[in-house]
Amino acid sequence: MSVKVENTENKNEVKLSFTVEAEKFDEAMKRVYVKTAKYFTIPGFRKGKAPMQMVEKHYGSEIFYEDTFNELVPDIYEEAIRENNIQAVSKPEIDISQIGKGKDLIFTAIVQIKPEVELGKYKGIELKKIEYTVSDKDVEHELGHMAEHNARLISVEDRPVEKGDLTVIDFEGSIDGVPFEGGKAEKHELEIGSNTFIPGFEDQIIGMKLEEEKDIQVNFPEDYFSKELAGKPAVFKVKLHEIKKKELPTMDDEFAKDVSEFDTLQELKNSIKEKLQKQNDEKAKAETEEAAIEAVTGSAKVDIPEAMIETEIDHLVEDIEHRLQYQGLTLEQYYTLSGKSETQVREEMKQQAQKNVKTGLVLEAIMKKEEIKPDEKEVEEKLKQMAKGYGKTEEEMLKNDYLKEVLGNNMQVQKTVQFIVDNAKIK
Repeated sequence: MSVKVENTENKNEVKLSFTVEAEKFDEAMKRVYVKTAKYFTIPGFRKGKAPMQMVEKHYGSEIFYEDTFNELVPDIYEEAIRENNIQAVSKPEIDISQIGKGKDLIFTAIVQIKPEVELGKYKGIELKKIEYTVSDKDVEHELGHMAEHNARLISVEDRPVEKGDLTVIDFEGSIDGVPFEGGKAEKHELEIGSNTFIPGFEDQIIGMKLEEEKDIQVNFPEDYFSKELAGKPAVFKVKLHEIKKKELPTMDDEFAKDVSEFDTLQELKNSIKEKLQKQNDEKAKAETEEAAIEAVTGSAKVDIPEAMIETEIDHLVEDIEHRLQYQGLTLEQYYTLSGKSETQVREEMKQQAQKNVKTGLVLEAIMKKEEIKPDEKEVEEKLKQMAKGYGKTEEEMLKNDYLKEVLGNNMQVQKTVQFIVDNAKIK
């Protein structure tokens, strides 16, 4: 067998020309015959028992060509890719110029390859120092959330509904006097001011008294997810059953003891401030790393093959599909609700896909040039830490070569980004 590799007129694309000896092709044909003999019915023979020569005479040798090609070529192609160190990023475009029993198999495979990256400046880049401090207002805001979470609900009977109250209502919506699907509920809890209902609905609950019934008129937003309701006026018949108000706890040492492991309010505040500062530091670190990545990718040059972009779009679509599954939705439902076709969604993802691919290629080029590698001991320690979360023993995790490779690659990328930041000029 012979293989010739040459560049095409298109950048980041190579053409492999194969010639496979007739003897090898004929041997593959015999293997295909053995696998498919059971499907052939030849007069005078039991099904699947006709000799290969009789099948060829009855159907023609061509009956085996496609299956023989598929039997033979994948391994030949993969071997040629490995031996010639070709980093293919697309499926090969196959063109067969000769195929037949007793003949050499001659075909070509054109494939897109991973592009070369021309790195720009990646050491000594200038970055703006990013810092976030925690104010007393931030701490009080967090305390307010804790107070809300620990508030008591008190039934109200001596006044009408006010903003901030929790109400229990029945409602039924209609358009032009005709009820619509999903527009009816009983004993529904609604916090007034939460803005969870159609704009204008909650405002008209304010002022209602217990057991009062009222018609509430609203307009569905023009961009409402249901096209049948979007932009249309509706009337909701509403009956108010309960009014409850939140009674917030007093902010003192007793509150701190009730909601935390601390004995004093000041200790709780200190703990909140420390937690918020840690979050701020992580946010600043992430934004600094993002700025560093944008700087080095912006100065690098690379022609990205279309196949790599399409593959990355596939990954982005898969991510959306997985998130939708948690919400009980399918991709088809997402396209319907968003009012966009699959083609439109993929086109909108193209810019992000290009950015993701370029980032990956540039970081890979830097890690190769600087010989940045994951520390094997660090990888093993991380795997041991992950063992409990995976419900595995440490030994099982260490034997998982796939997980070890993925984790190692992630750590290699993290080390590369850290290298860029460590060598940057931060002002």
